[in-house]
Amino acid sequence: MKIEDMIGTAGSIGISGHERPDGDCVGACMALYLYCKKNMPEKEVTVFLEQPKEEFFCIKDTEEICSDFSTEKEYDCFIVLDCEPTRTGDAVSIFERAKKQINIDHHISNQSACEIQVVKPDASSACEVLYDLLDPEKLDVEIAKALYIGIIHDTGVLKYSNTAPHTLRIVADLIGYGFDFPKLIDETFCEKGYAQNRLTGKAVLDSVLHCNGKCISTTVSKADMEAFGVSPKELDGVVNQLRVTKRVEVAIFLYEMKENTYKVSLRSNGLVNVSRVAGCFGGGGHVRAAGATMEGTPETIIAGLIEEIQKEL
Repeated sequence: MKIEDMIGTAGSIGISGHERPDGDCVGACMALYLYCKKNMPEKEVTVFLEQPKEEFFCIKDTEEICSDFSTEKEYDCFIVLDCEPTRTGDAVSIFERAKKQINIDHHISNQSACEIQVVKPDASSACEVLYDLLDPEKLDVEIAKALYIGIIHDTGVLKYSNTAPHTLRIVADLIGYGFDFPKLIDETFCEKGYAQNRLTGKAVLDSVLHCNGKCISTTVSKADMEAFGVSPKELDGVVNQLRVTKRVEVAIFLYEMKENTYKVSLRSNGLVNVSRVAGCFGGGGHVRAAGATMEGTPETIIAGLIEEIQKEL
């Protein structure tokens, strides 16, 4: 099936992804939005997402994203990308009212059961899954850019082990549209603000080794974020900086969302299945990259995570 077959005769289409949208989420949602607007101009299409980071506004029409989820509209079709529907935050109620529900994802932990479900755990990204559902003859440079951004963000610029030959073939097709892909890599993936770099430095300085040096953890508090003038959206690089520490197999990064509630990011270098570890605490993700939201003190949260990590080590 192609996306046109899935949407069918639906006149109104809603699109959403997970809370705190990353590059793959924004890229997939906007690529699908642009594809529908270009090739199905008679249809009403709306993207419901939290406000993306500033660097993703290089994607065409990102300013048209709706971050107000209060609508009572009943969409003919609603498509959730890069997560299961329960992770779309306040957009889930709009999804649940839709006449047709579609879920497109690449997370092995996705257990939803929509009318149409396309989950490919072997794919590098939601953008890779989506690309295979689109008609390549109906793409243009703006759709290609959005898909490319999603793929490079979820593969660490084609460095992570989820990069497969099929991924590279897709990327080759996308850059053939002639956009400035080195600039996109720098502006959306590599560049960090001065305050962001300083807080990352503090997080690394405060890090602690566990499990005979095979695990590393650090925590950023709300007070830290306020002191450095950094928002949670700007903390993406911390866990990957920890992961590349020599001899480390697993990196644990916590940041405080509210008192006694922390967002946990886990990264593995291959020996530990962090999707299973996160799943023990209500989270999920991939074998090498996963996360969860946990309650407690940083010390108790990290201790619980390490107990599960040690089982695999």
